[in-house]
Amino acid sequence: MSKKIFNLPDLGEGLPDATIVEWHVKEGDIIRLDDNLVSMETAKAVVDVPSPVSGKVLRLAGAAGDVIVTGHWLAEFEMDMSMPQRAEGQDTGHHHGGSAPPPAATPEPAAKPEKADAGTVVGAMQVGDAVITEAAVASGGVKAVPAVRATARKLGVDLSRVRPTGVDGTVTMQDVKAAAANPALLQATAPAAAAPAVATAAPIAAQRSTLSQSGKPMRTQPPGVAVTGQPEQLKGVRRNMARVMADAHAHVVPTTLVDDADLHAWIGKQDITARLIRAIVAACRAVPALNAWFDGEKLSRTLHPHVDIGIAVDTEDGLFVPALRNADMLDAQGVRAAIQRLRAQVEERSIPASELTGYTISLSNFGMFAGRYATPVVVPPCVAIIGAGKLSHDVVAVMGGIEVHRRLPISLTFDHRAATGGEAARFLKALLDDLALPN
Repeated sequence: MSKKIFNLPDLGEGLPDATIVEWHVKEGDIIRLDDNLVSMETAKAVVDVPSPVSGKVLRLAGAAGDVIVTGHWLAEFEMDMSMPQRAEGQDTGHHHGGSAPPPAATPEPAAKPEKADAGTVVGAMQVGDAVITEAAVASGGVKAVPAVRATARKLGVDLSRVRPTGVDGTVTMQDVKAAAANPALLQATAPAAAAPAVATAAPIAAQRSTLSQSGKPMRTQPPGVAVTGQPEQLKGVRRNMARVMADAHAHVVPTTLVDDADLHAWIGKQDITARLIRAIVAACRAVPALNAWFDGEKLSRTLHPHVDIGIAVDTEDGLFVPALRNADMLDAQGVRAAIQRLRAQVEERSIPASELTGYTISLSNFGMFAGRYATPVVVPPCVAIIGAGKLSHDVVAVMGGIEVHRRLPISLTFDHRAATGGEAARFLKALLDDLALPN
């Protein structure tokens, strides 16, 4: 029998790492080719990773909550050639270049993680060790990874009443599924949340540090200052958001224009989001320069004949931006149905990775919560993003007196390398003009 090292494959368009949610096997188990090996959380979804071979599981790279760098070892198998195996060359998607695990004699494979290739990292953030052990995020007094929280919401399970069986009182995926199947397992009342630990700065060796872009250590807190709370490493969606924002900050030259759309002429009750989508489409047709992608290295742009709008969706796990495809072909009813479908898929964490990329312009409707104007972040390769603020009733001067009009604050941020101020202003005017129409 021969041994097989399985490296974590790229689970979605160059994502540099993924978080272990739940192993479906344990060391010593026998597994068959293509059986579920592990569920991994990426910045976009929870993905079931199948076994690349048939045989015995010798070692696993980490536990639930550990971050594994793409291309580094995930599991080791002893192949059983009497069972079905995938032919060589058929599983290249599962075996990216990466460091092999420590020798078999090492009892703790993750004790000496190997350095990841920084070339696989998106944006300006660098990944250090191949395996990063970290605790589940504690929210509302309950410790659970984002995928477990999403599953609990989907199944209607109150996490605060689930009996945790994971390490350090962490609620696992199995805990949630068991509680959903048998509500009698739920605790009568939520357990009291533990008081936050207070860490002092006395043991300097225990202080965590990060690396600046120059590679020099940088303290996360001033020496001699006591801190409260427990530091947590970003995972999944929030981890990817940090990289994307850093990349956008480093590569975009943003400029923002703001104005108010006057909705006074609207007839009857209308779907504000659908009207916003229609207005964006109208503006893209009037000024195609902002419905475009820009390549800063080649100094080239691509104008799109269709309009795919990325719509920011805020969740407990972080920010998702699913794409509303062919928005220029949809009527108000079609827009509403598509948005509801995308939002449901985001909340269930079932949205395909392909639906989270490739939009040509984006919309942030932050006014649903609060705020009038903003400077939304343009994420390359897009050229522009529209922000819609909170509706207000404003006093407006009209011929012969004053009136109270309902108005919608609009913010337009664009990459000034790709579009001129005049183009952006004309785009904004076309958007405002469409929103001002009666219906």
